[in-house]
Amino acid sequence: MSTLSNVETGRGQANPPSVRVTPDTIPEAVSALTGVSVEYVPAPDKKWYVFRASYGREDKAFDYIVADGTYAYIAKRYTRKFVNGKQKKVLEALIPNLLFVYTTDAKASEYIKNTPPTSFLSYYYNHFRLDENQKNPPLTISNEEMENFIIATCNQSEHLKFVTESQCHFKGGETVEVVDGMFKGVEGRVARVSGQQRVVLSLSNVGLISTAYIPTAFLRVK
Repeated sequence: MSTLSNVETGRGQANPPSVRVTPDTIPEAVSALTGVSVEYVPAPDKKWYVFRASYGREDKAFDYIVADGTYAYIAKRYTRKFVNGKQKKVLEALIPNLLFVYTTDAKASEYIKNTPPTSFLSYYYNHFRLDENQKNPPLTISNEEMENFIIATCNQSEHLKFVTESQCHFKGGETVEVVDGMFKGVEGRVARVSGQQRVVLSLSNVGLISTAYIPTAFLRVK
């Protein structure tokens, strides 16, 4: 069985995986409201859908969906903010308003169209494709890309960044794998981001995510 964590305690916090993600190392998703946990089990009839939650209600949607028995993931990171005059580490969404849901076409449609508690959800559409009706279909992400994304983000590092192409100064086009440290197993391209050497991975039609600083000794060309 495979499992995948969402983020903080009560929301399925995981220890950072020490090896490349496999079905046996992905942690559970846990609803903070109900305590329900759901395992990620690869299935041929399921896809990784991208849902958009209005007004920052992705956590609310996550709790409902997991309690309903469906696997979901929100990438989060710690940030430092002043709360009541004191600096605190606060956990927040890395990509605001988005959550990733592993489910069937029918169940995804049910959450979007026919479930009152998640009426604030909508599909995140693929604007680079047209379906048979000449409309943009809901965006789905491959298992391989999602696993790489999860490895990179489940440690909740405050140095994770959701970046644009213009913020990344790439060093060649080859793919590298991080072979040691907090981001071990992550695959992407080496770039300088915010003046530091990092590994940048792509989530198709969503954007780019950069790790924290990665020393050259921790990199292996694929």
